[in-house]
Amino acid sequence: MTAYALAYMRPQPPLHDDVFTYIERIQDTMDPFGGRFLVHNTQAEVLEGPFEGAYVLIEFPDMEQARAWYASDAYQEILPMRTDHIEGTTVLLRGVPDGYDPTATAKAMREAQNA
Repeated sequence: MTAYALAYMRPQPPLHDDVFTYIERIQDTMDPFGGRFLVHNTQAEVLEGPFEGAYVLIEFPDMEQARAWYASDAYQEILPMRTDHIEGTTVLLRGVPDGYDPTATAKAMREAQNA
């Protein structure tokens, strides 16, 4: 099942040159794990709530590949180039399966809450 790395970054200009080097090198760290950008350096159209920052969304074939990418020596080598200069939060998320039914999820959540 597809997995995603989602990052919410709060960069403060001017950006340190390390950040540009990180961006230049990240794709090479993702390639061995089947990672590809779905969202990167785009402007958000905010519809609800406060928003100050930028999102990055990377797709991986599955959670194992996403975890392996994040833990890889290649990625860990460049990671401080970003984390030392940009505040942010990064999470890994499992995608939903084909045929996902949100009504079944709502039912299970309701039952769990009322148990």
